[in-house]
Amino acid sequence: MPILDRARAGVRALVRLIPDRWRHSPVWLNLLYVPALLLFGVFILYPFIRGLMYSFTNWDGYSQTYKWIGWSNYRRMFSDPDVARVIRNTFIYGLGSALFQNIIGLAYALFLNLNLRLRGLTRTIVYLPAIISPLIMGYIWYFFFQYHGGAINDIVLLFSDEPLNLLGDPDLNVWMITIVNTYQFCGVAMVILLAGLQVIPKDFQEAAKIDGAGALARFRHVTWPLLAPAVTVSVVLNVIGGLKLFDVITALTNSGPGYSSASLSTLMYLLYFGRQDAGYAATIGNLMFVIISVVSFTILFYLKRRETPLA
Repeated sequence: MPILDRARAGVRALVRLIPDRWRHSPVWLNLLYVPALLLFGVFILYPFIRGLMYSFTNWDGYSQTYKWIGWSNYRRMFSDPDVARVIRNTFIYGLGSALFQNIIGLAYALFLNLNLRLRGLTRTIVYLPAIISPLIMGYIWYFFFQYHGGAINDIVLLFSDEPLNLLGDPDLNVWMITIVNTYQFCGVAMVILLAGLQVIPKDFQEAAKIDGAGALARFRHVTWPLLAPAVTVSVVLNVIGGLKLFDVITALTNSGPGYSSASLSTLMYLLYFGRQDAGYAATIGNLMFVIISVVSFTILFYLKRRETPLA
């Protein structure tokens, strides 16, 4: 007997041992939550509590001993000029990527919602970058952006004597990273918004067309309000993904030069493994948790208020 069949037979045997009066009781049904709660506690809640504890210490990440230093790491964080710049970068990655991804994704979704022959192929091509590892995607784009021998600078040098320092210029590298992140995940926004478009009843569009509404008026007064639930899901997911951006930054700039292109997640990584300053890295991690929670719940609350039910 295959292993899976044996496991199923074992589970059925255990269930038969449970008295009938218990099997359908609310107490027994609530016990089914226990495995999920245990996994959540072990892999999420416990590390979070330990990280919160380490933020009040001077732990180096490797030693078995550490000293409690109170609020010193938090005072250091709020007076650190690098942290202010990194927070700004993090908001650009989160809000900027979400804005561009949803604008481009909506354009693709509206286009693919038409009755086109190559609709399936186009959808696959647009979504394809999302299944590539962000780290690999970053290295691919690095060969486009690099100063010496980059594909973009090879073209620029045909018309200019100076190449563009796209990854070394602090005023440009953050936006280059945002563009790469937008390119990779605009397909995710497209799929979510396309699903939202396809559940809107066609009767609404036809009724508006009979009333004389043009394409723009139909989109503004019919499509856009009824698309709100899909927009909420897409925006919140993209904001969270952008605020915790790590892989693409590491591949393209490794947070440099200095910390000019770092996000909170890459700064936390560099502090832990580069400076062996795990206590301060935990403090940055707690700040990132607060920012992501506040921003995502605020956006979720705002977008939920503008949703229009279909029925």
